[in-house]
Amino acid sequence: MQPSKKEQPFFLCGQCGFQSRKWLGRCPDCGAWDSLTEHNQPLSPRFDRTSATAQPLTAAIAEENTRLLTNIGEMDRVLGGGIVPGSLVLIGGDPGIGKSTLILQLLAALAAQGLPTLYVTGEESVRQIRMRADRLGIHEEAISVSTENCVEAIADLALSLQPALLAVDSIQTVYSEQVGSAPGSVTQVREAAARLLNLAKANHLPVLLVGHVTKDGAIAGPRVLEHMVDTVLYFEGDRGQVFRILRTVKNRFGSTNEIGVFEMQESGLVGVDNPSALFLAERPVNVPGSVVLPSVEGTRPILVEVQALVSRSNLGTSRRTAIGADPQRLALLTAVLEKKLGVTLFDHDIFLNVAGGIRIVEPALDLGVVAALLSSFLEKPIDASTVVCGEVGLAGEVRAVGQMEMRLREAGRLGFKTFLMPESSSRQLQTKAGGETRILPVRTVAELAERLFRP
Repeated sequence: MQPSKKEQPFFLCGQCGFQSRKWLGRCPDCGAWDSLTEHNQPLSPRFDRTSATAQPLTAAIAEENTRLLTNIGEMDRVLGGGIVPGSLVLIGGDPGIGKSTLILQLLAALAAQGLPTLYVTGEESVRQIRMRADRLGIHEEAISVSTENCVEAIADLALSLQPALLAVDSIQTVYSEQVGSAPGSVTQVREAAARLLNLAKANHLPVLLVGHVTKDGAIAGPRVLEHMVDTVLYFEGDRGQVFRILRTVKNRFGSTNEIGVFEMQESGLVGVDNPSALFLAERPVNVPGSVVLPSVEGTRPILVEVQALVSRSNLGTSRRTAIGADPQRLALLTAVLEKKLGVTLFDHDIFLNVAGGIRIVEPALDLGVVAALLSSFLEKPIDASTVVCGEVGLAGEVRAVGQMEMRLREAGRLGFKTFLMPESSSRQLQTKAGGETRILPVRTVAELAERLFRP
């Protein structure tokens, strides 16, 4: 008897979830090589079908101020002001970075408000969760813990307990009874997330998922997982450091540029209200290659130290290394300095670092990188009370960046006296520079070098 067409094997891309009836060396959807694996399950998910309904948009009830405040300031910030009922939130991060600790503290904060919460873990036992709770000083009876892995059983448990928040740690350990593959496979991850999504939307239940990450730092499983959820958060940081950065990558209910800063202590993760002072606490003074940059992450201004080391290379090919910044941007700015200022850098190794473990992606970093490179190359320190900010173009011009007034206020609050910024931005800020803050406009990288390093 020939098997039905529905049960014939198919091939599924592990990166994006693309499905094909035949094996392909390269996925035509995402372009990944050797990512298609064979599966024997049906192509279409086997969900219980319900009758479709529709209503006018104006008939939908608009609810305001329905977010759940966690009372963890940094967490509420990255979520856009709290947890939205019915939302599906995905948190990813390296092993041991503190994801489970953060979730347990989040559940405890809600339980302290009298809200029941449910913590489902497929990786640890209840005894292990209790040991972590005792270490963190959490003794809330409103937190229910389960070690269930079946997504259908998790849904039934959530419907019976009616928690204010459901946390699943992790999505890679959850499986569906209607899929025959092993937990953690592409099919199981996608099906389990889809069922939890339906549970969240149908019952206005916020669901928090923990996702493993690959060696490249991306959340493991198909990319469709990130498209399904409402919010994607990445927990960044080095386990050897005490600082952790919670960064918003996707958020349907708020800004995608927010970050939360935490400090890992014996009592757990503690939010940092003033990250600027924290990142600059160990900044060396009067040392070449160091400059302070006023960056903006979402609605928060943060002052960070940009460090550069330029040394003559003994190898045939010089190295360009950047930590906390885009290496391609470093190569571009190095070429601009060679072309516009005549600085010989092709035979020098260049190392760039944003101190504190934070990553800066905005173009305002450009002027700080240029200043740090020149300072290290010329062996001339930059005045400790000076901050620089601006975008640099290929012609060597300094372009304006946004939210300059916010950056100016933060720099003045921490005692910085001199602010080098694009000339176009300085015109409207000259009257707003309070106290002893002095604004120095620059139009090109040549003017920057003259203002910083002239005799």
